[in-house]
Amino acid sequence: MAETTFQERFDALYSEHHGWLQGWLCKKLGSSNNAADLSHDTFVRLLAKRWGLENLHEPRAYLSTIAHSLVVNYWRRQALERAYLEALAAQPEPLAPSPEERELAIEALQEVDRILNGLPPRVREIFLLSQLDGLTYPQIAERLGVTVNVVQKAMLRAVKQCLTVEIA
Repeated sequence: MAETTFQERFDALYSEHHGWLQGWLCKKLGSSNNAADLSHDTFVRLLAKRWGLENLHEPRAYLSTIAHSLVVNYWRRQALERAYLEALAAQPEPLAPSPEERELAIEALQEVDRILNGLPPRVREIFLLSQLDGLTYPQIAERLGVTVNVVQKAMLRAVKQCLTVEIA
């Protein structure tokens, strides 16, 4: 018996599970359009990997894990967009940015969110306390019950991450 190619395995996986995945996503999202998009994105991720399908014993678990990650990213994007639009609505009309400026700002916020989510939780917390709350290193150390040296090292790591991350 001839060994199947990646494309054959992928095609079989798609035909056997696409409908199920789209239904699963529709229940999670409450929207068939968004479910179709994220279902497609799930299979695009698999296709981009180009490996790992030959030993796939639980395809639905594998697909739902990938799709769940995409759902979380989708919800995060929606939350960022809502927060940004609420902030815009609170501005006086002459200060409101153009639709293009809004989209660029949302994309920038998503990139910042992606960078920050690449940090360990404690490092991210220290970075945000410093940058958003304006706390000094000693104040952060006191609040978190760590030394100033720990705060300095965390800030160094966060800044390095921000400077070295590949912009999508």
